[in-house]
Amino acid sequence: MLIFVDEEKKQFHLTNGKISYLFYVMRNGHLGSLYFGKAIDIHSDFSQLQNDHSPTTYTSYFFGDRSYSLETLRQEYPIFGTSDYREPALSIRQLDGSHITNFIYKYYSITKGKPLLHGLPATYTENEEDAETIQIVLEDSLLNAELVLCYTIFKDLSAITRSAYICNQGSQPFYLERFMSAAIDLPDHDFIMLQLSGAWARERHIKERPLEMGTQSISSIRGSSSHQHNPFIALRRKETTECHGEVYSFNFVYSSNFIAQAEVDQFDTTRITIGIHPFRFTWKLSENEHFQSPEVVMVYSEEGLNGMSQTYHDLYRNHLIRGKWKNADRPVLINNWEATYFNFDEKTLIEIAKEAKDLGIELFVLDDGWFGKRNNALTSLGDWYSNTDKFPYGINHFANQIHELGLKFGLWFEPEMVSPISNLFKEHPDWIISTPNRPVSLGRNQLVLDFSREEIVVEIYNRMAKIIKNTNLDYIKWDMNRYITEAYSNELANDQQDEFYHRYILGVYDLYERLIQQFPNVLFESCAGGGGRFDPGLLYFAPQAWASDNTDPIERIKIQYGTSLPYPISSIGSHVSASPNHQTRRSTPLSIRANVAFFGTFGYELNPFKLNEEEKLEIKSQIQFYKKHQSLIRNGDFYRLLNPFKGNEAAWMIVSKDKSESIIGWYKVLATPNPKKFQTLKLTGLDPHRKYLQSGSNHTFFGNELMFNGIPLPPEYNGPNKKIAKRAGDFQSQIFYLVSIK
Repeated sequence: MLIFVDEEKKQFHLTNGKISYLFYVMRNGHLGSLYFGKAIDIHSDFSQLQNDHSPTTYTSYFFGDRSYSLETLRQEYPIFGTSDYREPALSIRQLDGSHITNFIYKYYSITKGKPLLHGLPATYTENEEDAETIQIVLEDSLLNAELVLCYTIFKDLSAITRSAYICNQGSQPFYLERFMSAAIDLPDHDFIMLQLSGAWARERHIKERPLEMGTQSISSIRGSSSHQHNPFIALRRKETTECHGEVYSFNFVYSSNFIAQAEVDQFDTTRITIGIHPFRFTWKLSENEHFQSPEVVMVYSEEGLNGMSQTYHDLYRNHLIRGKWKNADRPVLINNWEATYFNFDEKTLIEIAKEAKDLGIELFVLDDGWFGKRNNALTSLGDWYSNTDKFPYGINHFANQIHELGLKFGLWFEPEMVSPISNLFKEHPDWIISTPNRPVSLGRNQLVLDFSREEIVVEIYNRMAKIIKNTNLDYIKWDMNRYITEAYSNELANDQQDEFYHRYILGVYDLYERLIQQFPNVLFESCAGGGGRFDPGLLYFAPQAWASDNTDPIERIKIQYGTSLPYPISSIGSHVSASPNHQTRRSTPLSIRANVAFFGTFGYELNPFKLNEEEKLEIKSQIQFYKKHQSLIRNGDFYRLLNPFKGNEAAWMIVSKDKSESIIGWYKVLATPNPKKFQTLKLTGLDPHRKYLQSGSNHTFFGNELMFNGIPLPPEYNGPNKKIAKRAGDFQSQIFYLVSIK
């Protein structure tokens, strides 16, 4: 039993021995927040946590009760306009122009497991004993509407999921103008807010700022979760580190416009709200129509940021990612993009594939340029059939040749886009997103198809399905290379145009689901100009995502470090590319490129014919190493050790669940003159009393020795020690593998 209810006091306690989440029905019938944090004992009454009598001078009070002001109370799902002046979770415009609502507690229900969210990605349970769900039903009798707040607690994880559902049970329509998935009022503001922000080629950099009075937020109104801001925020205490201290975090399971914000009021209460961005969102609900919000995952950790991350990683690996590839080894791939770009023919690709096979690569991915008349970025998106200039016998024939080599075969698609120069656009110029009588913006020389229209989704599905069947396709890289502009659908009524963004992403989810159900063995990797849509919504459909178009290992250390805060290592698309790097022109050793890429879904983006024999041998060794350890990399507990945003070194490690083995990555960006003579790296997460053997040496250490003193780093060049130095110069890296011994 995970959910406990005091029927008399109307108090609700979700707890699993790790965390507790408490809320109650306030005396006005709304829901109030009581507690979220480390597990507390179950008992019959938590009234001492309530603060229902706290009016102050010049506060408004609720419906004539001078002792009761919503402005001073902590709430679970606040509304605006009835004595609370903070930003609300809900705002509904009614036909008379009013926005005042009054949703009063009606009843609750508790179920084992977790219900699915229709049409939306969400966490799930395969065994109903893994979680419990409580639904709180509230009603506005004047509006004749029902609001359902859904909470799920997982048995073994410090996580709560929340979503909201509303149904119009009256005869008059009304308009949702703000419908947050979750809100919570925390009792203080003594936090550092952490976010993952950046741009193309430098996604998910860690940014931090102390909370101050006022509103601090991140958001996207680009039609995707975006390169600029990831739908994730965390509030950590000022003393919190990677391994110690409190963190409250929130991740939105959604791939379109969002807002996540912290509002600190005049009494130092912090209100967190997260959900669909209210800008350009209005949803019309007519009689008996309903709206389901996307899901928010809330994680509490008292074991620092690493503890938070491990909760997210376990939850997403076991209760978000689905299908064949959930627990399966992913094939090591080579992608031809940085090797050839658009300049290739069938013969060239076959030779690359043969060479890749000899290196130990398992999957050949043919990127952009295989379809229509696609010889540059100006044409053919939407024309999903063979480019006969490059493949005179068709893409099916080429796929057969790849399979005959013993390799799996993958293709790049950009299903949501169309080129102005294409047969699809010539046949259906009205299928693009555009506003009547207004110019249409181009992005990357392409237009966006109106995926809010089902007939367009079905047509793209049919075109893709034909290719998948005929090529016996094993893998799809699904790209999305531009944001939405001129957002408008010719099929929506005038008073429903602000439903467009949400209907669009529902269309994207629909196409994914159609393909997954029809082709369950295909491995999907999501991509959006690199990392422009790396969010938990897409992890529900594609178990891995291309982290960034920037494959420079020095930049990737930061990108992958930030990405790892909420997202499992097994979801991070990370490849070894050519040097000098195509995005930064930086030259780096092959070793550091692999030593960074190991911590993700490993692969290559280079031309094997440009490798010398020594490099080929090194790559064979890299692939063998990854294959040997990929189960540990996929399933182990990930720890961040040294922060690349705060120094010249970075480090992380993965420890198996039984603590019997560990793999560690250490990186130093720039050389330092006259370095310390004896350098160590302190580890964490090991069994302190086990003895561990360092692979490739005869060195053994007890776990407590490795954690408190550290593992010795190889001697670094300092001038006089050139005969014994094992490392020198810029871009140093080291991989350690530890295995416990008796």
